[in-house]
Amino acid sequence: MKTSRSQLERSVALPGAFDGFFSFPVAKGGYSGVAVYSNSQACTPLKAEEGLTGAIQPKQPLTASERISPLLDYPNPEDFDFYLEDDGTTPSSFESIRLDQEGRALVMDYGLFVLVNVYCPAETSESRLPFKVNFHRLLEKRVEALIKEGREVIVLGDINIAATPLDHGEGSLASRQIGFYEHPARAWFKAWLSPEGPMIDAVRKFHPDREGMYTCWSVLLSARDSNYGSRIDYILITKGLLPWLKFGDIQADVRGSDHCPVYIDLHDSITLTSGQTVALADAMQSADRGSSGLAAPRICARQWDEFSGKQKLLSNFFQKKAELKAETTPSPESSLESEPSLGNIPGRSDQRGGGDSRATTPVGETAPRKRKQPQPASPESVTPPDRPKLTKKKRSGGQATIASFFKSSDMSSGSKSRPNGSSSSKRIQIKSGSGVLPSSKQTDRVSQVSIDVLHISSDEDAPSMTEKSQERRSESEFTMPADSGQVEADYLLACSLAEHEKREGGDNLTPPLSSKQGSYDHQQWKNLLAPLQPPLCAVHKEPTKQFVVNKPGPNKGKNFYVCSRQATVYNRWQCANINHVYRPVGPGYDKGRTQRLREEVNPQFRCDFFKWASDVRKESNRQE
Repeated sequence: MKTSRSQLERSVALPGAFDGFFSFPVAKGGYSGVAVYSNSQACTPLKAEEGLTGAIQPKQPLTASERISPLLDYPNPEDFDFYLEDDGTTPSSFESIRLDQEGRALVMDYGLFVLVNVYCPAETSESRLPFKVNFHRLLEKRVEALIKEGREVIVLGDINIAATPLDHGEGSLASRQIGFYEHPARAWFKAWLSPEGPMIDAVRKFHPDREGMYTCWSVLLSARDSNYGSRIDYILITKGLLPWLKFGDIQADVRGSDHCPVYIDLHDSITLTSGQTVALADAMQSADRGSSGLAAPRICARQWDEFSGKQKLLSNFFQKKAELKAETTPSPESSLESEPSLGNIPGRSDQRGGGDSRATTPVGETAPRKRKQPQPASPESVTPPDRPKLTKKKRSGGQATIASFFKSSDMSSGSKSRPNGSSSSKRIQIKSGSGVLPSSKQTDRVSQVSIDVLHISSDEDAPSMTEKSQERRSESEFTMPADSGQVEADYLLACSLAEHEKREGGDNLTPPLSSKQGSYDHQQWKNLLAPLQPPLCAVHKEPTKQFVVNKPGPNKGKNFYVCSRQATVYNRWQCANINHVYRPVGPGYDKGRTQRLREEVNPQFRCDFFKWASDVRKESNRQE
């Protein structure tokens, strides 16, 4: 439970009728932690404590009667078999290596048994191995002391060890089976479990040969979809609890974490060999305690100052707005009587009258407070009368013509030079079907287009241009006014070409190319704009999938290709609701030549194909 006491909300600490018990790291807040929720109406624990050494105590240390074991029965570092550190030295004490200060254990006394909830360390690196092994040995030492006291024990939680090859996702591979128990942690676990040790794997007892009974999966590999995981969460019991054991299993379909729940059921009652029937509630000695409302052990969250009402919360220093307003806000009558006059404030004027406020409000008298009514906005106050109104010009549907890319120079200046209400028009004849403007000396017999351009003065609603175009066929030459500039000539030519395009219904104004030249250009553009074809992976010979690097760094934004059966992993990182087609990982999936023997590679799963998109583009260009 990776949180801290300061971040724990009441709804999480005390959900409903359940009492919460927590153990947090001493130094690393949110690094690790364990929790036990106990139904206060059914099985309130008799005693509870943090840690395995007995050194983790609340502000007021537990008394001898509150401790689960006598003080001398807790593990002693002087007779403890420490695992050597990396430098070959032996730790001098538990505190020197902070073995019991990471919030990894809770011990609860339920009468019939002592419950030990643990979160054992993971071997994240080689330097972490001594700490991991020493914690396992500390757990064994604490349970051994409880057994010597005559207590039955249940150890549950994340042990972070695969007990047998059957509990490992790759336990079926020959390379994994050889030397499986040579690892120090696995060797310890094997010696602690029955038949060699005192602890019994309660869940495996009901499923001795069941394969794929995993409790943890890698999220980064999306391994849960293919059930490629390991069984590292256990419920271990001592032999005296076997008559009470009814059933045990995992709940692999319950999601929300990279682990799944593990559970056991106990009989409500059993019959002893003497013929006596014993109820579970009586054997746990906690039914009367919970129903009578007796206080839970002192480390219970219900006894914490912040949840028991002994400690003031920050919210207690603030009153609600309604209460504060009722206490501080006077009545309207008293506020009008006691409000000082504003007439003697220098620089204050009546905005409605524009005069001096001292002339309207005598000194010593109180002006009644009136709510300022919003004044309706007049058109003159919104838009100045001299500014021409601008209306959005409706754009005709369809594709924009070439005329829209040109603008007549006379249009921008004609409205300023002409008086209001006047307009001018120019009629000019332009050859249609010509790509350039012909000179006045040319005598080609061509059809001509007559265009009238109407200039609107600035007092109209919006500056605009109205074009009237009609086709006229004549034999006259092209004529051009002497005072027209080249810009206007280009504009009129564009208008004529656009009008001609509209009449003829053509889609292209450029001269048609030959079929051979058009086919070649089309192929050139197709090759240039065609998407890059994904390469085939080396093992499956299937088209790969393309992804982009999102991680900050020198490769961010670069595209790459991976095996399509590996694409599930990258899809899970980038988006949700992905339809998984392949099982990306499994026993023998290709991790690479340095991490997987070639003879153990299973082609059913993903291969290690990887190639940058830039390299694929270069190879494609060489082939062309």
